[in-house]
Amino acid sequence: MSGFASWIGGALGWTLGGPIGAAIGFAIGTALDKATSKGLLLEPPKEKRGSRRQQDPIYEKRRRRKPAQKREQTKSGDFEISLLVLSAIVMKVDGEVSEAELDYVRSYFVKMYGKERANHAFQLFNGVLKKKDISTRQICQQIQTHMDHSSRLQLLHYLFGVTKADGHVSEEEVALIEKIAGYLYINNRDFESIKAMFYNATDSAYKILEIDKSVSDSEVKKAYRKMVKKYHPDKVQHLGEEHIKGAKEKFQQVQKAYEQLQKERGF
Repeated sequence: MSGFASWIGGALGWTLGGPIGAAIGFAIGTALDKATSKGLLLEPPKEKRGSRRQQDPIYEKRRRRKPAQKREQTKSGDFEISLLVLSAIVMKVDGEVSEAELDYVRSYFVKMYGKERANHAFQLFNGVLKKKDISTRQICQQIQTHMDHSSRLQLLHYLFGVTKADGHVSEEEVALIEKIAGYLYINNRDFESIKAMFYNATDSAYKILEIDKSVSDSEVKKAYRKMVKKYHPDKVQHLGEEHIKGAKEKFQQVQKAYEQLQKERGF
């Protein structure tokens, strides 16, 4: 259990507070107690009420005027927890979680994080699946506040991958992912672009590049350059090597869409 506690202590980051922390808190249980007793999750000592620093008027003035902090890049552990919670929410929206979906998530995390870390992650995942009173909106708002845009796009891409694990994506799942995208401040063009990567519709290439069929060849080229910049794997290198591979899959879909339009249009 101590290994589980260590993983939790290193991975949770900002997710210890807010709705995400509440959603997975029950799954941590005694592991946190053991981790704390070993010094893994020690908090800095709090100042006593009435301390000299708090009574200092200059300190109080500076505290009230504290400027808004710049959003930090998302860490791998924060991304991982967010993916776990949202995947569980999406998978159970249609009232049925298939064995194929569970096997996909299990094998996915083994491939990405290794067997030991994946086993710990799946314990949390199963716990969230059993929890009923989870506010999707509040969780997404917490993620949006702390997660950079490129990481949120990657998160959306993973959610579609999870839902297609059993070969079928229900209307309820798509509707929920679209709602999640809105909560995460991902616009409709970006949502449709990522969604089109998982469907073989006749206009998928155009949707992936976020353009209409009526655009000129030069506009297709311009859109391609824009999407290459937006979906380049370097955008998520701060998440760790395990997530760069997933970003490359998304990047390759952009290249494939462009090559398809080159062939169709003959330029």
